This record gives sequence, structure tokens and C-alpha cells, in this order.
Amino acid sequence: MTVSILGCGWYGMALAKTLVANGVTVNGSTTSADKLATLTAEGINPFLINLSADHTDYDPQFFACDVLVISIPPKSRSGEGAEYVPKLQRVLGAIHQHEVKKVILISSTGVYADQNKEVNELTDPKPDTASGVILFEAEELFRQQTAFKTTIIRFGGLIGPGRDPGRFFAGKKDIPNGQAPVNMIHQDDCVGLTLAILDKDAFGYTFNACTPHHPPKFAFYTQAAAKSGLILPDFLPELKEWKIISSLSVESVLGYQYQIENWYDWFAL
Repeated sequence: MTVSILGCGWYGMALAKTLVANGVTVNGSTTSADKLATLTAEGINPFLINLSADHTDYDPQFFACDVLVISIPPKSRSGEGAEYVPKLQRVLGAIHQHEVKKVILISSTGVYADQNKEVNELTDPKPDTASGVILFEAEELFRQQTAFKTTIIRFGGLIGPGRDPGRFFAGKKDIPNGQAPVNMIHQDDCVGLTLAILDKDAFGYTFNACTPHHPPKFAFYTQAAAKSGLILPDFLPELKEWKIISSLSVESVLGYQYQIENWYDWFAL
């Protein structure tokens, strides 16, 4: 099997390294020439790919794969959000041209508005943020395709190496919505769930990917800060807008067992 990963960032690189360790041929893309050597050192076939509107440039060999994983963020906060869907449309052109048959599109549970209830893959997300609207538009773009099968993974809040949740609110005061449940996932489970999709050949699905333990924000981030030896945050004891992200498909389709099932147990390690 050959897997091409468009975007070898925090998640993409971790996935690539695990696949290589499992004997899978991996093509990895970067937009930075400086990172090519890093990919090579990890046993990843390196490709420099530019998908900008004024200069799209890539080696066709990158798209010679059994599965294409698209893991490029919309970067809404840096003002690049409007370019995200057009960029994916250029990726679509390459997918059709090189006849890729299976795609995994990385999205986010940010597509769901705070609906003050538990939501799953059958819930209308009703995105209400700029990035959520963009991500849902991207999902719909790929769901409409018939020449290949797409599986969409909506990751919750990402934590793991280089993303210590203890640092998110350490030392801050009067943080609002302290009773709201958290929707998080560790990098190990991001990779593990993706491997399960590949193993089960589960294409044509949408998966909400969140650890099925949703403690209140104040408890989660206070314990995270304590675990990292940081100044404890202070939250307002209130419950405003919230949501709990659950999944019907992770268990029924993949039978996937989360490596971290309880955040309190993880903090105690």
C-alpha cells in the first residue's frame, strides 16, 4: 500500500512515521524546501508541493497512491480562510487527473455550533464560526464527488506532543464557561483511528473523533496545568453555550477502542 499525506504537520507527520514503521510506503508533502530532509530522514518520500492560486506546482508521482490523506488546515485566524476551498478544488483536479480512488479528508468538530446538546454524525452541524463554515463547505465539496470515495474525520481539540493542554489556560483568571464539557483527542488516538479506517477499508463515512470522556473545562484544564507543574487557571463556575461530541460510526463501523478513555486517568500517569 502507498499512502500520500498532503500536509505533514503535527498530525500528518505522526501518521506518516507510524505508517512507515508498519511497512507502508508513504509520500509526504511540504511547502517548505527546508523540511524535505526531515521527511527523508523519517523514511518518507518527500515532495515539495505548491497549491497557491498563482502557482500550482507538484510532482504527479505524489498522487500515485492507494489512499490520499488531506491534512491542511484552513488557517482562518491568519486570514487565509477564503483560500482554503479553492485550494482543495485544485487538489480535486489532481485527484481526478491521477485517478486517486480513496481519500481521507481531515476536518474538525469545529463544524458543530454550540447547540447545548450531544451531537453525532447525523446531527446538522449548523456551523457558526468562520472556520466552521469553511470546513463544512470543504466537507460538502468532497461528499459530492462520485469518482472516488472520501472518508471525513472530524477531530476534536488536539493534544499530545508539543500541544500540552496545561499551557492553554495556565495562570489565567476568570475564564468563562468553566462548566462546559470538553471535546478533546490525543495524537495517539488521531493516528490510531486513521489506521483503523485503513485497516477496515472504511471509505465513504464521516467520523467524529473525540475521546468519549467530556469532563468540565475547569476540571480538565486545572488537572492539565497541575500535571505540567504550571500555575493553575481560574474558571467562572458557569455553563453557557456547550456541546458534547459523540460518534455513532467509530464504534459501529470501526470497532475502535480509544487508547485514552478517561482524561483523569491520563493526568494521573
